[in-house]
Amino acid sequence: MSTHRPELDPAGAAALVDGSGAILIDVREDDEWAAGHAPTAVHVPLGVLDPSAFSPEQPLVIVCRSGARSGRAVTALTAAGRTAHNLAGGMKAWKASGLNVIRDDGAPGAVI
Repeated sequence: MSTHRPELDPAGAAALVDGSGAILIDVREDDEWAAGHAPTAVHVPLGVLDPSAFSPEQPLVIVCRSGARSGRAVTALTAAGRTAHNLAGGMKAWKASGLNVIRDDGAPGAVI
């Protein structure tokens, strides 16, 4: 079995989500999500991520704080036959590249 985890930089991840309708899944913990997340992200903490909840045809982009937890999620998702990409550098790279980070109320968010 391959351990290759397809990675995207923040611009590539945003383009895949915007252009192909990929789902951006944030696997961080509740407090990290509450502090700030990508506007279009769906929150599914790593501990409850279930590959069967996603169609094999649906492209997925997985993000955490720095890319480690999302890398583990991508490994599990691809092993289950899903098309998943790791957002290299995680939310830290997303924010550093100038992409939006918000809280649930729409206010500017932070990456913790």
